[in-house]
Amino acid sequence: MLTLQGKHIYLRALEPEDLAFIHDIENDETIWEISNTITPYSKYLIKQYLDQAHKDIFEVKQLRLVICNTNDEAIGLIDVFDFDFKNRRAGIGILIKDSENKQKGFGKEAVQLLTNYCFTHLDLHQLYCNISEENEASLTLFKNQGFKEVGLKKDWNFVNGHYKNEYLFQLINTDVY
Repeated sequence: MLTLQGKHIYLRALEPEDLAFIHDIENDETIWEISNTITPYSKYLIKQYLDQAHKDIFEVKQLRLVICNTNDEAIGLIDVFDFDFKNRRAGIGILIKDSENKQKGFGKEAVQLLTNYCFTHLDLHQLYCNISEENEASLTLFKNQGFKEVGLKKDWNFVNGHYKNEYLFQLINTDVY
């Protein structure tokens, strides 16, 4: 089982016991905008997803990890997606579930752990993320972690009857290549 240990949180692989936690997140309409979701997910579908979560990132092109606090409670998710080994890049996304766990540095630590993992173990050259221009918390988080704004996608996402712009950020690993 993959575990990436930080000072206040750790990242671990998905487990069957995460079914209710992931079901709550995937069916929370207030965050569907972040994941580009427009329909709810059944527990059956999420269970099937968890049954396949052991597959290698090189096969499925993604990796989802659970963010846990020091009490071993799941507090969020962090993802690697669009894994492109040929070009040595991937997208990342993060979600801290409940407001009482936000603004405590957990997201910062999770992004640091995942970035280090991607650059060290996956040998990636760059990471990128897509952030709504209204998502101030994520804009601040990724800017503070060294991600650079490289573009603004105008009218990119249609949300609640209107279009929203989305920023593209990149972090290039200058230590290699």
